[in-house]
Parts: sequence; C-alpha cells; structure tokens
Amino acid sequence: MTRVLFAGTIFSSAFLLFLIQPLISKQILPWFGGSAAVWATCMVFFQVMLFLGYAYSDWVARHLAPRRQMLLHVTLLAISLASLPIVAASSWKPAGAEDPMLRILLLLFATIGLPYFLLSTTGPLVQTWVTRTLADARVYRYFSLSNLASLIALVCYPFLIEPHASILLQARAWSVVYGLFALLCAGSAFYFARHAGPVPSPSMAPDDSGESATAAPRASSYLLWISLSAMGSWLLVAVTNHITQNIAAIPFLWLLPLTIYLFTFILCFESDRWYSRPVFLLPTAAAMGVCAYGLQDINISVNIKLAVPMYVIGLFFFCMFLHGELSRMRPAPRYLTRFYLMVSLGGALGGIAVGLVAPVVLPAYYELGIGLVVVGLLGVVVLRNRRLLAAVAVCIAVLCGYFLVLQMSGDFKDARRIERSFYGSLRTVDKTYFDASRNVRELYHGAIRHGEQYLTPEMRAEPTTYYGRDSGIGIAIGQTRAPQKKVGLIGLGAGTLAAYGEAGDVYRFYEINPQVIDIAESEFSFLRDSKAKVDTVLGDARLALEKEPPQNFDVLAVDAFSGDSIPVHLITREAMDVYLRHMHPQGVIAFHVTNKFLRLAPVVQRLAADRGLESVLIEDEGVGTTEHSTDWVLVARDKSVLQKAAIQDVASSIKPIPGLKVWTDDFNNLFDVLK
Repeated sequence: MTRVLFAGTIFSSAFLLFLIQPLISKQILPWFGGSAAVWATCMVFFQVMLFLGYAYSDWVARHLAPRRQMLLHVTLLAISLASLPIVAASSWKPAGAEDPMLRILLLLFATIGLPYFLLSTTGPLVQTWVTRTLADARVYRYFSLSNLASLIALVCYPFLIEPHASILLQARAWSVVYGLFALLCAGSAFYFARHAGPVPSPSMAPDDSGESATAAPRASSYLLWISLSAMGSWLLVAVTNHITQNIAAIPFLWLLPLTIYLFTFILCFESDRWYSRPVFLLPTAAAMGVCAYGLQDINISVNIKLAVPMYVIGLFFFCMFLHGELSRMRPAPRYLTRFYLMVSLGGALGGIAVGLVAPVVLPAYYELGIGLVVVGLLGVVVLRNRRLLAAVAVCIAVLCGYFLVLQMSGDFKDARRIERSFYGSLRTVDKTYFDASRNVRELYHGAIRHGEQYLTPEMRAEPTTYYGRDSGIGIAIGQTRAPQKKVGLIGLGAGTLAAYGEAGDVYRFYEINPQVIDIAESEFSFLRDSKAKVDTVLGDARLALEKEPPQNFDVLAVDAFSGDSIPVHLITREAMDVYLRHMHPQGVIAFHVTNKFLRLAPVVQRLAADRGLESVLIEDEGVGTTEHSTDWVLVARDKSVLQKAAIQDVASSIKPIPGLKVWTDDFNNLFDVLK
C-alpha cells in the first residue's frame, strides 16, 4: 500500500505537470499575438521552475529532518490551493507597449507559479522519501514512472482532452485533479515523517544503482550529468525544429520527437536491461553520420517519407546513448536529489540554448548539426577509457563537422539573404531558368514559400504564387467598389498583394515579424512599386486591430495560415468580431486556407454562419497563370456581394465537417480538421 501511495503521488504530479504546459500556454496565446515568442517564453518559465523545484528538493532532503520536511511541504501544498482554479485573469492582457516577455513571465508566476513549482519538486523529493522508508525499493524506477506519466499526458492532451473540452473546463478539471494530488502528496509526507529511517549510506544503495553507486560523485560527474542531459534536450528541440520547419509543417509532428525523448528516459531508467553500450554504439554512430549528411543534401530534405523517419529514428538512438550513459552514471540514493538537480539543469540549458539563444546567434537552423558535433565530442569523454572507441568518436565528430560546413556553405551559396528570429528562419533565393523571362526571386519561411517576384522589369509587377488574378483574393479585390479602395492584409510575405494597388487606394499590411518587413522592402519591389499608398503595421494583427479605430476596409485578407503552427487566434469567433468592426458594409473578408494537411475552409464557414454571414470557396488551380493552386474563402455581410458574376462563375460550395464546432479563443483544435 505504501508503494502505491508513493507511486500514485509521483505519477499524478508528472501527469499534471505535462498537462498544465499546453493548457496555460494556449489560454494566454491570443493575448500576446499567438506568436512563437509566446511559446518560447512559456518554455523558459517551465524549465526554470523545474530547475528551482529540483533545487528545493535537493536542499530540503539534505538539510531538514523528516518532520520539518513534512511541515514545510504540506504548508506549501495548502497555500498552493489558493491559486485554484488555474485561470489567468483578464487583467493580465497587454494594454500598451509594455515588454510582453516580462508580462508573460509575471502572469505565469502569478497564475500557476506555486502549483507548478510543487509539482516540479515531487519526483525527486518523494524518491528520497522512498529511500528512507522502503529499504528494498528500486528507486530509479520511480523516475521511469514519472516519465511514463508525462508521456501519457503528452498523448492524451491533443487527442483526448483538447478536442472535447474548452480551455476553461480543462483548467477547472486540472484544478480538481491537483487537489487530489495535494492529498496524495500530503499523505506521502505524513507517512515519511512517521516512518523515516536514517539517510542511506553509499553502501546501502539498492541494486538498480549505477556502476559508481557507492562512490561520492566528483566534479567531473556533475559536469557529465549536466552535459548528457543538456544534449538530449538540445537534440530534442533541434530535431523538432528541423522536421517541422525545414522538412514538413505537418500538424502534431512535434509529438514524435517528444515521445521518443520521453520513451528513452523510461527505458533507460526502468532497468539496465534496455541500454547496452555495445549494442547501441554502432547504430548511434551510423545515425549521426547519416543525419549530418542529410542536413546538407536537399534531396533528402524534400523527401518527407525518407527524412522524417530518418531523423526520428536517429533521435531515438541519440537519446538512448545519452540517457543510457546518464543512467549508467546514476549515484547512490544518498546523492539522488543532487543527480536530478544536475539533470534538470542540463535539460534547461539545452532547451534554452536551442529555443532562445540559437535564434539570436545563428542565421539558420544549424543547431542540429552543431549538436551532432558536440555529441561526438561528448562520446570521446564518455569513452575515454576505451581508446579505440574514443578514436571512432573523434572521427564521427569530425565527419559531422564536415557536413555542417557543407550545409552552411550551401545555404549561403544559393541564398541572397538568410535571417532568423523567434518567428523562424527566412531565406531569399533567386531561381533562374533557360527562359530568362521566368526568373524569379523567392522568399522562404522554413520549408514554406511565402512569395516570389519575377526579375524582369516588364513582369515584376505581376501578382504571383497564391495571389494571381484568378485566385480568390485577386477576384475579391478586382470586383470591389472603386475608386479609392482600402485593403487590409494580415501577413506581409513578399508584399505581393500591393501589386493590385491603384492610385488613390490604401493598402495596410499587418506583420508580426520585423525581419519580414525589412526583406519585403529591400529584396522585393512590390511595396515601393505599388501605385497605392502602402502602410505597414508591426505587431500581431488582431491585437493591432483591437486597438485601432474602424478602418472601413473594402477587402481584408487574412493570410497567416500555413503549416502546423497556424495562429489559431486569427480564426476564432472573437477574431471574426474584430474583423467585422473594421469592414465596410459591402466589404469582403478573404481567408487564405491553402494547406496540405488542414481543412480550414469548413472552419471559416462555421464562423461565418455563426455570425449570419455568407461564405463561398474559390479554388484556383493556377493553370496558365501562377502555376500555384490556391484556396480562398470569401466572407461578406451582404449576400449580393458574393453573387457577382466574377465570384459566382468560379465559386464552389464548402463541404462541411460533421460535428465541427465554432472555434473560439476558449475552444479550438487542429485534430478535427486534419485531412
């Protein structure tokens, strides 16, 4: 029964820990623009709080007597209940030009700070209680159990929880389960206070301890713990970035790497039978070479069926090596909390390095190649007592470094400009053909093309890619009342839509990434060549429109949906209300819903019907024009606007998705609209 109490406490804490991360992040996403920077800031908070929780566990376990540990922890648990339910107050919404990163951190600390902190402490702290109450416990299996709980939560949220519950309901349900966890944790603390034995000496280590279980860890051990953990976290984020940004923007693809990462932790710490150094070294070395080679071979990157499995399988072997070696070095239970503290520090450092530092210091996604080189060098350290194996590790590191150099030189050779920020990697490329009149300059955001322009003077004012004259947006602008149209555009890209501007028109672009504005102005000429007056507004479009007076747009193009990380807050009931406030009575809202993996047209149709609006789908194959097939949904208050011949001749009905609910800021999920 005691084992069940301890195991239930650890399992529930890890399960809640992984549920609260997407829950609270999704809740505040619309308030701060739905950008990648919001997710990155949340991740920093989670990693730092996890480290602080492990530091607390280490200090408490080493300095406080059992009764004092119980009193302190139960008191904090009781205080944390005052934070429930975990619903962020609307007063935290940004009101002006304050720093969003600082405001997000303060919001998270005030809303979930203490509950998240206490959940973070549970794994290592309760495991120390286990070592002092259950003499024969295989304590590191509890670490494996916590990772299993995290994995279950990870899979449950997008497939079982998110599709069936609003964010508010999720928050309330989570709060109820947290209350049950608090009771379990308090019960474990009381049991520990009454039955705790002496601090186990190194010689009392259970049989699942590592090779050096009876020795006090040295400084080199601490560094290796941090390094092995950091590189596991580094490669997790790096592989995720690579396959979702450079290979395929497929919804939920990020689940695969994270599942692999947690699964290797489960295997390596469940028992020693899963990781065998002789078995894993050769395939790990081979995977490193193959994955490093693939980074500089464009033929591999464009082959989704080859590249995605290759990097996911590669990550499995990388993490088995890193976590397996970490498990081999685990100390006696006496040093357990210090071990977990170093593991959490390494995980935080690896995540921060790739999530926050790399976008600032690296011009493109080079962190995976760098990570493979570092893992090779780390292998030299780990295998330093096996000279032949260490020499092979050196060769692997050099080989990965060589392919990294080829990747970087290839990128800069073909590209005119490469830039990167929290919003992703941008690249402009000139593509030439035998027929010079077809030469174009292209803008890429990761693997997604965001615009192109003909290079010949006589063709450079021609709308291209998704914005041809036969596309939905081309038709919407062409049939609009004239003269002096006012057009709003959410998403700038290369600025292609400015090509439609006529004298007296106003084209107002909303763009969240300042680098996109700079590239559109310097690398492309759509903006400066336009006959219309062109304005650019830096910032999230919805937040900007909420603050602006009514703009009286004749056309509003919502062009921000590509890949798996679409800004959902731009396609909800609340967003539609914002758009309608800025529309002329005869105006048209055009949603660009071209997407390989998501059926977004029915989402827009439901939003329109919910507000009593009319909607039609314009599908354009681009034959003989831009050679780009596009899907646009046009929405209007006045049915007669969409019944004009220019629209009716090409319009088609939207096939609804049975049971699809209206998306709101409180309820939406991509799983319902997967193709």
